Amino acid sequence: MRSPAATLGRWAIHIAIWGLGIAYLVPLVVVVLNSLRSAEEITQTSMIGWPHIWEFSNYIQVWSTYCIAQTCSGIRPYMLNSAAVTIPATLISTLLGAVAGYAISLWRFKGDRWIFGLVTAGVFLPEQMRLIPWTIVLRDLGMTNTIAGLVMIHTIQGLSFTTLFCRNYYMAIPADLMKAAHIDGAGFFRIFWRIVLPLSPPILIVTVIWQFTHIWNEFLYGVTFTTGQQQPVTAALIALSAAVADVPQHGLQSAAVVVAALPPLLVYLFGGRYFVRGLTAGAVK
Repeated sequence: MRSPAATLGRWAIHIAIWGLGIAYLVPLVVVVLNSLRSAEEITQTSMIGWPHIWEFSNYIQVWSTYCIAQTCSGIRPYMLNSAAVTIPATLISTLLGAVAGYAISLWRFKGDRWIFGLVTAGVFLPEQMRLIPWTIVLRDLGMTNTIAGLVMIHTIQGLSFTTLFCRNYYMAIPADLMKAAHIDGAGFFRIFWRIVLPLSPPILIVTVIWQFTHIWNEFLYGVTFTTGQQQPVTAALIALSAAVADVPQHGLQSAAVVVAALPPLLVYLFGGRYFVRGLTAGAVK
């Protein structure tokens, strides 16, 4: 039997975990409830409350008809912009990170540790330090205020994380397996496609979820390097706030926030368990 002290400690841990969970969920619950309330109801009562009349029309209006920066097409085009940036940048950075991590971890060469250190140094650099260099690069390439420019930024920025994740995971692949492949005459890319890549799903899932969530939620580059109809949804939400500044429309704002947050939330809900498994596999190895 557990002692009273052990039981009390167990209950304290459960209470603390539930308390933290509720604290993190309260803002989400408030936003979701407000997205289903009218502006009049929120103004007359408070920001926290149960909807008296369910205003599902908030979502329809925000998605397709609400005016943002004098364009009355809702947030749909901005959601498409975010998807056009996030999906290719996630896939390309993950693939390049896998190749780079494989080269650094399994094809040892002179200076490989220095190269790995330089690549992963990008993890620790503040994003604000990169604004001026990226401004010069985009200007010289003629990619200012373009979706392709954001794709390039997030692909290169993401290489630090994807290379770090994949390199640490690939370090656990047995050296004898690589030697056997060399003896059979396999080269760099053949070993990668036939041996390394089939062993990579756990860490690739981790990098895809990480990159997708980070790029979709990123705000600084979107608001700095794009304007108008080229902006991702995170930047458009600021324009929505400015558009309703004179007459607050908290219901519409909350609906826009919920819609914008759905893609990374769904990715986490459907892939979260694989994310944990991938991190655990890499940590144990």
